[in-house]
Amino acid sequence: MKRFPLVCLGLASLFAAEVPPGSNVPSPNPVAPAVQTLSLDQCLEMALQKNRKRSISQFEVAIAEAQHRQALAGYWPQISAKVGYERLSDPINFLFPSSTFQVPAQAVNVPGGSAVVAVPANAFGPGFPPTNLQIPVSFPSQTIKTTAQAFEVPQQNVKVLDQNLATGTVEGKWLLYDGGMRKGYREQSAGQIAMMQQEARRTDLEVSDSVRRMYWGAVLARQLHQLGADTLARMEATLQLTETMYKGGSGKVTKADYLDNQVMTETIRAMVAQLEKNETMAQFALANTMGLDWRNSVQPSSEDIPFEPYLGNVEELVSSSYQFSPDWNKLEAGLRAAEGGLATAKSGYYPKLGLTGELHRGWNGGFEQGLATGENLRGWTAGVGLEIPIFEGFLTRNRISETRARVDEVKQSEFLLRDGIALQIKDCLLGLDAAIKTNQATQRAMQAAQDNRDLNTRAYQNELVETEKVIRAQLMEALMTAQNYKARYDYICAMSQLSVIVGTEVRDKLAKP
Repeated sequence: MKRFPLVCLGLASLFAAEVPPGSNVPSPNPVAPAVQTLSLDQCLEMALQKNRKRSISQFEVAIAEAQHRQALAGYWPQISAKVGYERLSDPINFLFPSSTFQVPAQAVNVPGGSAVVAVPANAFGPGFPPTNLQIPVSFPSQTIKTTAQAFEVPQQNVKVLDQNLATGTVEGKWLLYDGGMRKGYREQSAGQIAMMQQEARRTDLEVSDSVRRMYWGAVLARQLHQLGADTLARMEATLQLTETMYKGGSGKVTKADYLDNQVMTETIRAMVAQLEKNETMAQFALANTMGLDWRNSVQPSSEDIPFEPYLGNVEELVSSSYQFSPDWNKLEAGLRAAEGGLATAKSGYYPKLGLTGELHRGWNGGFEQGLATGENLRGWTAGVGLEIPIFEGFLTRNRISETRARVDEVKQSEFLLRDGIALQIKDCLLGLDAAIKTNQATQRAMQAAQDNRDLNTRAYQNELVETEKVIRAQLMEALMTAQNYKARYDYICAMSQLSVIVGTEVRDKLAKP
């Protein structure tokens, strides 16, 4: 019986591994949970609708698209309207100071001459001729003298604007030439969109990978639970047979054999209880990964874990996988964004040319004098502005150096990522190959263990073998069966991980003969 503890330890390590690590699921509610029986495709479809990670990634794409539209807004004219009202504490005035004008003494000579005076009819009474007369009048020359004089002009307070002032303005600006600045921002935001789209694609792949692992993990947990129950039933039958043979007085079966058998049976019973718990938790973990409420539980509709070995060329897969890898496509988008930043930095060397315009209208409480005239309160302006950079302390040159270094950094990262992707693919393919070989070996071992168990059971009934061999044969059958289930699950996990690295397209490529 020395090998029994080792066999039990192997069974315990396999039976405890059916729930993938990292499934953060709360303890089940004592109230009966809502149980659904779904296929893998149904689980994947529901997960893509309800999983929170996918919603977050979609919002990140929406944010990047909004930033791209903000960059495109720079190509359009910018028009704004302003309306304001002001109440002044006092009217605006202009104060003219008092002053004195000096007029010097002067003499004004008036030369003599004559003039014709028109006398209207009846100007001197009724006896005067009733017609108009033209009478010539002569006047002599004369000189008019004035003395020096001083004229005083008092201080004057002139109102310019009233206390109530309302204004309305419409301004417009249109950038015509910017040296590539807007194009750089556009490329940066477009690259950001592509990066977020690849990140969302990777999130979808990770969600699908998690659901796929949890789904087949739940199938594995159910298979191991059933295997444990079957093993326990056989062990109980063997225990009853041992008890019958022991109490019947058989010389080969002793009380020690019966007790050893009973210990192993109760050990298996404890393992089955743990397997039942693991199956329940695996179903809750699957529901949690799908984005369902923690009270929900999902039972897989599949009975067995499928096993379809791939046939493909490893070198061809590695060389063509970059077009499917979300990480590679994200790096390409990052390079595009970095080159857009370089174009934006270079625009600092070039002038900026734009059009400006304004329409304005004002109201001054009905006051229309001073500055509040129609010409001042209503009007428009239009102009062309040119900004030429002359010297800014080498700021543009250093910005260009920074962004060029970022571009070179991304380009160098491509080499590391290429090797990293190839190494990850190689590791997954080696895992697939190992899982195939393990499955083949465990299938042969499982069949041999079943035959050995049948043979030893029949021989034990005829008292041809010892109790130890019967128990060991039953445990070895359970161990080999569990290892075969585990090999199939490992193959499914390796295929799922490969899909995360290079996208789901690789599964179609691997499936081709």
